[in-house]
Amino acid sequence: MIRRKTPPAIVPGIDLPPAPTPPDRPGLVRLEGTTKSALETGRNRLAFAGGVFLLLFLTVAVRLVDVAFHPNATEVARAIPQPELPMKTVRGDVTDRNGILLATNLPTVNLYADARIVREPEKVARDLKDILPEIDVAKTVERLKSGQAFVYLHRHLTPAQQFAVNRLGVPALGFEDGELRVYPQGGLFAHVVGKTDIDNRGISGVERRFEDELKDGAPVRLSLDLRVQTAVMRILGEAMTTFKADGAAAVVQDARTGEVVSLVSLPDFDPNRPETMTDDAMFNRATLGVYEMGSVFKVFNTAIALESGKIQVTSRYDTSPLKIANYTIHDLHSLKGPASVPEILINSSNIGSARMALEFGGEFQHAYLDRFGLTRPAALEIPEVGAPQVPPGNWSNITVATVAFGHGISVSPLQVATAASAVVNGGVFHPATLLAHEPDEPPQGVRAVSERTSQMMRRLMRMVVTEGSGKKAEVPGYRVAGKTGTAEKVVNGRYAKHQLLSSFLAVFPADKPRYTVLVTLDAPKGLPSTYNFATAGWNAAPTAGKVIAAIAPMLGVEPTADPFQQADPKSGPLMVAAMKGD
Repeated sequence: MIRRKTPPAIVPGIDLPPAPTPPDRPGLVRLEGTTKSALETGRNRLAFAGGVFLLLFLTVAVRLVDVAFHPNATEVARAIPQPELPMKTVRGDVTDRNGILLATNLPTVNLYADARIVREPEKVARDLKDILPEIDVAKTVERLKSGQAFVYLHRHLTPAQQFAVNRLGVPALGFEDGELRVYPQGGLFAHVVGKTDIDNRGISGVERRFEDELKDGAPVRLSLDLRVQTAVMRILGEAMTTFKADGAAAVVQDARTGEVVSLVSLPDFDPNRPETMTDDAMFNRATLGVYEMGSVFKVFNTAIALESGKIQVTSRYDTSPLKIANYTIHDLHSLKGPASVPEILINSSNIGSARMALEFGGEFQHAYLDRFGLTRPAALEIPEVGAPQVPPGNWSNITVATVAFGHGISVSPLQVATAASAVVNGGVFHPATLLAHEPDEPPQGVRAVSERTSQMMRRLMRMVVTEGSGKKAEVPGYRVAGKTGTAEKVVNGRYAKHQLLSSFLAVFPADKPRYTVLVTLDAPKGLPSTYNFATAGWNAAPTAGKVIAAIAPMLGVEPTADPFQQADPKSGPLMVAAMKGD
């Protein structure tokens, strides 16, 4: 039987021995002797080393504070060799009239090197070639050996390329923040907006003309409309293909303000893709090219005739062949007998137009062509503007006669559109502009012809579409007025009979013109569907009609009934009104 032991009783007055020391805890090591001494020595050395590092850190910190607040701190910093990076620019955006981006910037990086500290330049160049296939290894090696503090190696790296270059671990390579100029609409506005060079400086178009403003970050808002430009580009491109033309141009202008709503030149280029920038593609046929425009000039000749006071709308002229000096002027289609001013314009008579011009004379003719802006370069906000080729000195009779129907004088399509706007808008010339007007900003202009002459010209040009060579430009409900023009191109100083410049000048609506449209096809070909004719009535006129049908709804022009409608050009109400001058 196991019994529980009873602790001894404590008896007062009797001393007991001290209680035994409890045993050590499990796992606790007690160091004694040499081992303990070695541990204490290590601890002391560690504390000493920490103190030394702390002292060094404090010394460096004090020195940095001293340099930062030293009176000559700037000079001290400049003494440290370092590459100088070009200052970053923030180039302004270019937008259309509705604020849609036509040119803007994307943040990017440029690769540079400090050639003073490059080791193994050949290896570095080869490694970069694997990442950046566009670089030239030999030229890169040359730059890396130049010894310069800052040399560009490649611009506009992608994030993936920047990461790959960083992985090379080459201390001499660095990255500079930069900007890449991009054109979101591709080639749609190429001839107007232009482009920048590798240093983001404007070299053509609006980019060059407004270089100072754009480089300071100021935006430029153009008068162009993306919707209209897209439609015009598509239709003009289709016409160029259909009629196998060498090139084409089109202008759409607000007849009331001079604002250019669309300007297209084909072929074109994509400013985002340098390989598309051929000489032919970069040539602006709408503003830089100057041409003998042919019979569209009869619009201006007729307006000058009516303005002269010597010629009435009822005046009649002999249309038999006209001989001046050693030249004889003929008509494509003979009118057989005297013709009135409306009949001369409707049937595009060279002879009748020449006889009218000879009546008001060369001095008067030149003065009014100047009023229409046809004797000087257009004041447009791009550098690609051609100077018209105008006969010098006092004009002879043959010059006066040929200028009357668009020969012997060369102008740009833009100039023709702007002059036509002045003829039909009430008689006020507004210089063409690529900058959008504010709604409350009154357009600046000068009177070119009287309101009465302008009203009469609207009627006569409407008759060209309803009864004359411009029938294929008719668009129901939009009351198109206009004039065809076909001229032989001048090649190597001589007229080429089988190379034509076909144009159609249109305004709409005829009774209250809001927009002027000019379509020009360069060397179109005759087709079976056109009975092998390549003249403007068969190609430029229907193209202009398609343009108007597409853009009129975009521009807020609603189709309505034609107040000028007639059935018979010789007895209808429009002819009667024109003959009476109503």
